[in-house]
Amino acid sequence: MTIFKTGFLLVALALGACTNADRFGGGGADGSFTGANGGIGSASDPSSPAFFNASIGDRVLFDVDQSTINPISASTLDGQADWLLRNVEFTALIEGHADEQGTQAYNLALGARRASAVQNYLISKGVAPGRLKTISYGKERPIEICSDEACYSQNRRSVTVLTAGAGL
Repeated sequence: MTIFKTGFLLVALALGACTNADRFGGGGADGSFTGANGGIGSASDPSSPAFFNASIGDRVLFDVDQSTINPISASTLDGQADWLLRNVEFTALIEGHADEQGTQAYNLALGARRASAVQNYLISKGVAPGRLKTISYGKERPIEICSDEACYSQNRRSVTVLTAGAGL
């Protein structure tokens, strides 16, 4: 009977953990943000990470097997560079990602090239190199999971993750 009660308790706890609608950060009704990209802020505060995410965009997309910055990505990165130049208390980790096609080694290298391309672009716009670091996740952190182009295109990306302070 004790095993049954223990098992039931574990299942109840697991299900209870799934009911937190804001478990991945996100916004409240007032536009506040508590999440992975820099902590707390409001989407209406131009110096907050929430504003960065909502108004500028924290990610850029790439074409298949490419790490070239396209005009749409350049526009987003221009906004990121401007924001970073005005908010010098923030540093950024640039994550490179790939879709699920290809080998793990190939996708890690492709993710690294994508993150590096974004880093170099931001540096060319005046952001200090010491404020930018890169990491590649390859195909290990997809945001869309299915085997068609609609998903693949969302996973071929670079994400700029903000951190307050010099914590890189």
